[in-house]
Formats: sequence, structure tokens, C-alpha cells
Amino acid sequence: MNLPPSPLPSPAGGTQPRLRWLPGQRAPWAWLALAAAAALARLAGLQGQALALAAGGVALLLLGWMVLDGWQAQRALRRHPVKLSRRVPRALALGVAQTVQLHLGHQGPVNWQAEVFDGIDPGFDAQGLPARLPLAAGKVQTLDYQLVPRHRGAATLGRTQLRLRSSGGWWTLAFELGEEAPLKVFPNFAALARYAWLASDQRLAEIGVRSAAKRGLGSDFRQLADYQPGDPVRHIDWKATQRRGKPVVRQYQDERDQRVVFLLDCGRRLRADDRTGAHQAQHFDHVLNALVLTAHVALKAGDEVGLMTFAHAPGQARRLAPRKGQAALDGLLAALHDLEPSTEHPDYQEAARALMRAMPRRALVVLLTHFRDEDGGELAPALRLLRSRHITVVANLREPMLAELASQSLNGQQAVAEVATAHAFEQARRDALRRLPDPQGLSLDVPPAELASALVSRYLTVKRKQLL
Repeated sequence: MNLPPSPLPSPAGGTQPRLRWLPGQRAPWAWLALAAAAALARLAGLQGQALALAAGGVALLLLGWMVLDGWQAQRALRRHPVKLSRRVPRALALGVAQTVQLHLGHQGPVNWQAEVFDGIDPGFDAQGLPARLPLAAGKVQTLDYQLVPRHRGAATLGRTQLRLRSSGGWWTLAFELGEEAPLKVFPNFAALARYAWLASDQRLAEIGVRSAAKRGLGSDFRQLADYQPGDPVRHIDWKATQRRGKPVVRQYQDERDQRVVFLLDCGRRLRADDRTGAHQAQHFDHVLNALVLTAHVALKAGDEVGLMTFAHAPGQARRLAPRKGQAALDGLLAALHDLEPSTEHPDYQEAARALMRAMPRRALVVLLTHFRDEDGGELAPALRLLRSRHITVVANLREPMLAELASQSLNGQQAVAEVATAHAFEQARRDALRRLPDPQGLSLDVPPAELASALVSRYLTVKRKQLL
């Protein structure tokens, strides 16, 4: 959502902006003319006073013209200052372009030529700036530009920077308008708008989800409906059929009021960043996007959603008790928007013990991590502890760079060594994953860009099989 545009306020809260004087487009010609006049005056001083006086007169005329042009520009700006209103999005999603709107105008008689730039945070890309536009007398000009955040967390949009060209073109008046605007960049929740319209299980296949439960296969009664070809005969409600005079079936849905708890690894391996291809995001950002999407689907299904982090930096712990509804999703987004991976090594066993103490009720625990073969000795006992009470899904990231190395052409000794190393590394990791306890076969090992759809599919599989 966007803030409504406000009436054009006075610059800097009612005070006059601090002006900086810069040479205009004609200034170089003025300096060149003054230098030529000075040279002529010096040369004429050796031959006669008349030429010297003429050259001095030209110089004074140019200087007077420049001073007059600057004085008139400053006088016009002081009497009728430029006013600014800025419309900024309330919330930004990582990697998603949002429109910022600037309204500029003044009531004076001067038609300014303006150059506009906004105080863009270094963590953003801007499209459409700097911009040149005319500021006609008594009119409000609107300038739209696109803001694309490249990092999550808190950011600031600085004051708007404006440059006005004087009427004569000898000077440029530079100053700042408006106030700084604090911004928050969240995980890419904009994708949720696309998923929210999914009214039936079949449409989930459009985002790569293949394991959605079909209508009537759940365990909670949903409603009575007219019989349709293909409905199970065992679901016919004979009493309702007799009353209505036509076949009526009982429709079921997945059980509600269940719990989904995300156990999020914020350790050093999630700092990996191989921004290649169409999916320009860090591994940790892919993890957060998958977490938010799965939470959205679970909340829509009537389940409670909670969160616990581990291996985080000091003071960066996030823990949310399981809740339902839109408030739970809002709380999740607020908790995750500025969370960053740390340099810590994940302690899986301590994380499992902490979750067992905090979550006594049976739940679906989704462990989001970046596992390698040397972690098997630590992760296996943690999974056995978690699965003594909870259904546990391990969602592990697979480095895309290894697949690229393994598939390269064998041109030269270095390429051969890289291919062999990549295959050996992948084989060791696959062997370690197979050794992990996974009685229901729920573990995931996918590239970061595929995690979101794979995790939603796994959640729906758990619901369909009624494992909770």
C-alpha cells in the first residue's frame, strides 16, 4: 500500500533551503570571454588606453550580466520557493520494483528547468533518476521513478536533491527539499498476492506444487454438496440424498488447528551468495521466501504457524509462538525483514532441545538449513530427538555452483579436477543425507530457487497423508 499524496508543503518544513551556487551551462563561455578580455586589456595597455578601456568594459558587462542573472534567480526562488510532496510505499519487497512519486511545483512567474535526484539508499537500484523536467509557473509536475531494493532490513530514503537553472543559464542553484523517509524491506512477500487467489488445490500446480490433497480425502467434514461424477460412492450421505431426492455427498478437508513450526538456521553457510541466472537473491533470502510462502499456505489451511531461529548473531534471536490468521503472517514478516545470517556454526542438538522445551504439543517442524556431510554426526541425534514428538521435515539447500562445475566440459587438467571434486563432494553429501533418520521420507535437498515450491509440496503431502 502507498501513502496518500499530501498537499505540497513548504521546503524543509517551512524554512528556506540552503542554496549552493554552481556554474551554469553558459559559465564556461563567460570565463573564456573574461580571460580573453583580460588578455586584450593587458595587450592594449602596451599600445593604447582606448582598447584597454573597451576590453575592461566588456568584462564588466559580462560580470554584471552574471551577477544580475544570479540575483534574479535567487530572488525568484526566495519569493516563491519550490514545494515538494513525496509518495513512498509503506513496505518494500526484496527485488520487487516499487514506484515512488514526487510532486514538485511553485507559484512564481519563472519557468524553471530542473534536474531531480532523490536520496537513494546504497542498497537500492533506481530507474528513472536523475530526471530533467520543466517547472512551469503555477503548475505541479509529477515525477515517477522505480525503486528496487537489493537488501532486506531497515533503510532510509534521503531528502530530494534539486538543481534549478537560472533564466540566463549562467548559474545552477542546488538545494535539498523534504525530509528523510525510513523504509523497511521485507522478504519477497509480493509473490503471496499471486498465490492468494489459488482457490482450488489444482491451481497450486501452476507454481510447481504437485502433492496437493484432492477434495474429499481429508478427515474433517467440510460441507454437503451435489454428487459429481468421480466422487467416492462411500461419501454419499444417504439421509441427505433421501431428503433432497438426488445424490448428495459429504465433502471433507484436511484437518485444521494443527501446528507448523519453522526451525530456521541462521548460521554461516546461509551467507552463501551465488547470484546467477534469473533468481537474483542470496541463499538466505530464498530460504525466507520459502518460509513465508509455506506459512501463508498453512495459515490459509487453518493451521497455527510459529518460528524459532538458531545459530544467529547475539541479540538477533527470533521466536514466535504458534498463532493463526493474518496477524501471524504480519508478525512473521516483521520478525524476518531485518534478520541476517551470522558467522556462527549451527548447533543442531541445542536447537532441538530448545524447541522441545518450547513446543510440548505435537507439530510439523520444518528445519531449514544448509547441511554438509561433516554435519551428520551433529544433525542425526538432533533429528532423533525432534522426531520423538514431532513430524520433522529437513529442508536442505543444494549449491547450484556444484552442478555447474560438475557439468562443465573437460577441457584441461583444471576442469577435470573441478568436475571430479564436485562429483565427490555431491556424492559425500548424498550419502550423509541417506544416513539421516527419515522414516517418512520427508527430507528435501533442492537448489535455493526451487525451495519454495518444494516446501509447500512437502507440507501438503504431510496434510494429505494425515501424518499429524
